[in-house]
Amino acid sequence: MFDDTHTQARIGRLAFITACCALVLGQLHALARHQTADGQDDLKSPLVRAWSDPARRALRPLLDWASPDVVYVTYGKVWLPIFTIFTLAAFAVHRRRSQTGAVRGAERWAWRLALTGYVVACLAVGLEYWTQWGGVNQDLLDTIFLFSLPAILFMVLTTTFLGIVLIRRGLGLPAWLLALVLPEAIAITSVTSMGNMVLPICFAFGMLGRRLGSGHETLANGRPTAAGEPDLAHETLGGR
Repeated sequence: MFDDTHTQARIGRLAFITACCALVLGQLHALARHQTADGQDDLKSPLVRAWSDPARRALRPLLDWASPDVVYVTYGKVWLPIFTIFTLAAFAVHRRRSQTGAVRGAERWAWRLALTGYVVACLAVGLEYWTQWGGVNQDLLDTIFLFSLPAILFMVLTTTFLGIVLIRRGLGLPAWLLALVLPEAIAITSVTSMGNMVLPICFAFGMLGRRLGSGHETLANGRPTAAGEPDLAHETLGGR
């Protein structure tokens, strides 16, 4: 699946579109959380209250169609496809760079760890929301949360490692978004819900995905093209 360049390009374009959708849907999920009993604590922050109060009034029909818990877990289900798509984009980016010999040294291990982290995070977010139907089973949610916390922490740490390596490879803004995911997560969770901490990762792989789809990104750190081999330099991701 990831060996086909047309499939890689389609996944890349989808990842960018999904990142843009996640920017909106993530805030809708945060607003739904603020309607729940647990979410009331979030509103103690003036930063959260400043945008949440008027947004919840304006979007009341989207938040009042069922009990707060049902609305919250229903909107929370959007995170699984969001996580899945950026994970597929990460696999596609890794495969394209591997095809050109760009993945070597520390980058090889960075990808292995990060891709593992993304798969585990998909499993965690799937368990957290797709096992909840018709309301919140707090005992089940607490059990899943104990699994989710180390999974998310592992994802953040491995993403940071991958980002640092890709900065050295010259991948620019997407690499910086990945490398700074921890401070970004702290800043994001101070104004919105925890799920939105994944937005920088979504946009990083969304932007790299657009490069996969455009076919104009030059590879500067791949292996030289041998005689008789196709020149993939104009359809891969660059670096130093």
